[in-house]
Amino acid sequence: MLTSNTCTSFRAGVGQNGGGLIRENMTDFLERKPCKATGRVFPIIAILSLAVCTVLIGCSSSADSKQQRAQAAGPRSISVATAPVQRQDVPVYLSGLGAVTAFNTANIKSRVDGQIMKVNAREGENVKQGQLLIEIDSRPFQVQLDQMQAQLSRDQAQLHDAQLNLERYTALIPSGSIAQQQVDTQKALVDQLQGTVRTDQAQIDNAKLQIVYCHITAPFDGRVGLRQVDPGNIIHASDTNPMLVLTQLQPIAVIFTLPEDVLPTVSKRMKLGTLEVDAFSRDDQTKLATGKLLTIDNQIDPTTGTAKLKAVFSNTDNQLWPNQFVNADLLLETRKNSTVVPTAAILRGPQGTFVYSVNPDKTVQDRTVTIALTQGDTTVITSGLNPGEIVVTDGQDKLQRGSRIEPRNAVPPAGANGARSVAPLTNGVHRPAQSSSGSIPGNPGS
Repeated sequence: MLTSNTCTSFRAGVGQNGGGLIRENMTDFLERKPCKATGRVFPIIAILSLAVCTVLIGCSSSADSKQQRAQAAGPRSISVATAPVQRQDVPVYLSGLGAVTAFNTANIKSRVDGQIMKVNAREGENVKQGQLLIEIDSRPFQVQLDQMQAQLSRDQAQLHDAQLNLERYTALIPSGSIAQQQVDTQKALVDQLQGTVRTDQAQIDNAKLQIVYCHITAPFDGRVGLRQVDPGNIIHASDTNPMLVLTQLQPIAVIFTLPEDVLPTVSKRMKLGTLEVDAFSRDDQTKLATGKLLTIDNQIDPTTGTAKLKAVFSNTDNQLWPNQFVNADLLLETRKNSTVVPTAAILRGPQGTFVYSVNPDKTVQDRTVTIALTQGDTTVITSGLNPGEIVVTDGQDKLQRGSRIEPRNAVPPAGANGARSVAPLTNGVHRPAQSSSGSIPGNPGS
C-alpha cells in the first residue's frame, strides 16, 4: 500500500524514469487505497453544509418570531355584528294565551217525538238563519189540529146559541115574564162556553206549534257539524244527544287571559277607543286574523291572577275554528318617534344597562342607556343614544373600551321589514308584555 509520501514519489518517478517505474509499481498501484488526504474532503464538505443550513434556519426562525411579535404588539380587529339606531313608531302589545270560541253555538234537538222524514242540511254546509234543516213527520199533529178545529166549531155553535138565549131572556126581564135567576144562569152558561172556545183555540195553537216544531230551522247563520241521526230514525224530545251542532263562525270570538295588573290600563284604553287584537297560530309565527276587543270579564281568577278578555273577529276567510288554540296580542298603544335598538345590543353591568357604540375609526365605546320599553326584539331608548349611530349586536363578550372591530353581517333593525315584535315565549307560555318604563317582563333594563 502506498502512503501519502508514496503517492508523491510515484508521481515524481513517472517523469524521471519513464515507463519502467510504472511497470514496477503497477501492481501496487491497482491494489492500493485512495490517499488519506483525498478521503478527508467529504466529511469536511458535509460539516460545512450543515453549518450553513443551521445558520439559514436560525435566521428564518428569528425573522418569523420578530414578525409574530410585531403582529401581537399591533391592534387586532374583532369581528362583530352591528345595527343602526333608528327612530320609528313602536307598537306596545299585551300577549296572552287564548282559545277560539264560536260566537253562537246551538245543539239542534227535537222538541217533539216523531220520525225523521228528511235531513236537508249537509255536513259542513254553511246555512242561513231560518233555513230548513230537518223535517219530522208532522201528520200526527195535523190530525190533532183537525180534531181541535172541529171541536172549536162545535163549541162556538153552542156559544152562539147560548148568547141568543141570553139576549131573549134579558129582553123579557122588564115585562116580568122571566125570573132573574134564569137570566143569571143563562149568562153563566154563556161565560162557560166562551171559556171552552178559548180552550179549543189554545189547543189548536198548540197543535200548530207542534207542526212548526216538526220543521227544524237554523236559529242563526252558521256551519253545520257532523250529524248524529239519519232519516227514518225515531227521535224523542227527551233525547240527550243532539241531532247536529250548528256553530256561528262569522263572526267568531277569542277568549284570552291577561294578568290582573294590566287590567286598569286596558280598561282606561278601552274608554278612549276600540282596541285591536291579533290572533296568531300556536307557534306564534303566523298571523291568522285581526279583530276588536269586545269586553273584559267581570271577575279575576284567584288561582292564576288573570282575567278573561273576549275579542270578536269577522273571520271571513275561516282561519279561526272553535276550540282552536291561539296567541292573542292586544295592541295597547303606539309610541310615536321612539329611539329603538335591537334588544340583542343591550348589556348589563355594574353601572346599569349599556351598549357598545361604534366610532368612525371602527373602535367601540361603552355607552350607558336608559330603557323605556322592551317589546320582543325591539328596545326603546330614552337617553344615551341618537338615531343614526351604530351599536354592536353580537360579539360583545370579546370587546372592551377602545377595541377595534370589523363589522360583519349587519343585523337589520327591528321592524325594518314591516313586521312587528311581540313578547317572546317563556317556558312554553306566551309572556304578556306590559307598558311603562322598564316594567315589561324580560326587559334587560328593568
